[in-house]
Amino acid sequence: MPDNRGRPLTHGPAFALNKPDIWPEPQHTTTTETTRYGTAIASSWDRLHSRLTHRTRWIDHEGDLPVIEGTLIRLEVEYLPGDRDPQPVWLWSSASGATAADVDRCWQSFLRRFNLEHTFRLFKQTLGWTRPKIRTPQAADRWTWLIIAAHAQLHLARPLADDLRRPWEKPAPPGRLTPARVRRGFRNLRAKVALPADAPKLGRPGPGRPPGSKNRRSAPHYDVGKTIKRDLTMTARRQRTG
Repeated sequence: MPDNRGRPLTHGPAFALNKPDIWPEPQHTTTTETTRYGTAIASSWDRLHSRLTHRTRWIDHEGDLPVIEGTLIRLEVEYLPGDRDPQPVWLWSSASGATAADVDRCWQSFLRRFNLEHTFRLFKQTLGWTRPKIRTPQAADRWTWLIIAAHAQLHLARPLADDLRRPWEKPAPPGRLTPARVRRGFRNLRAKVALPADAPKLGRPGPGRPPGSKNRRSAPHYDVGKTIKRDLTMTARRQRTG
C-alpha cells in the first residue's frame, strides 16, 4: 500500500527549462507561418506555477504563500531579422485552461509590445506628451487625446511625406516611413493638401499678470501612487529593524 503519511505536497515535480528530457507532453502545440520570423511553433503547459518566496512583494505576507497557477508557453521561431541564431522564448500567462487560440494570442500580443513601447517613446520624446506641466486630470486627458490625434495625422500623411533621413539612417521604402520621419517633412505638405480651414485671424495676446506680482494660487498636488521601498530579503529586514 502507498505510504500516505506526512504533509501533502504543495508543489508538484519541478519543470526545469533547461532540461527538456523531464518535460511532460504539452497540452497544445501550434504552428504559425509568419512573414518576419518564418515558422513559429508554440507549445504550452497548463496549471504550472512558480514557487514564491518571502521576498520583495511577498515579504509582508503572513502564513503560507499562495499557489498561482497559469500557462507556460515556449515559442520557437525559424529565424530572426539579420540571420541571427534564434533562441526559444519562454512566456507565462496567469490564465489557466488556455486553448490553442489563447496560446497564439498570448505570444502574438507579446511581439506587439515592441510597437507599443516605441509608440510611447514617440509620444514622449517627439510629440511632447510629458512636456507641459498640467495641473488637472481633465487637462491631462485632453492633452493625451490631442497627442493621439497628432499621431493619427502622421500615419495618414505617410504616403505624402518625403523621406528626410539623417546621414546614418537607411532609406525607407515608399509608404513605410516611421511617424518620426513623417514629422520631419510634415511642414512641407501644405502645398500638396487642401486647406479646409480659413486663414487664422490676427489677434493680440492678453495682458497677463502684471510684472512683479506673484501667483497667489498654489497648484494642487496629487498622489502619484508610489509605494514604499521594501527590503529584498528577510535578512536585510531583520538588520534594519533589529
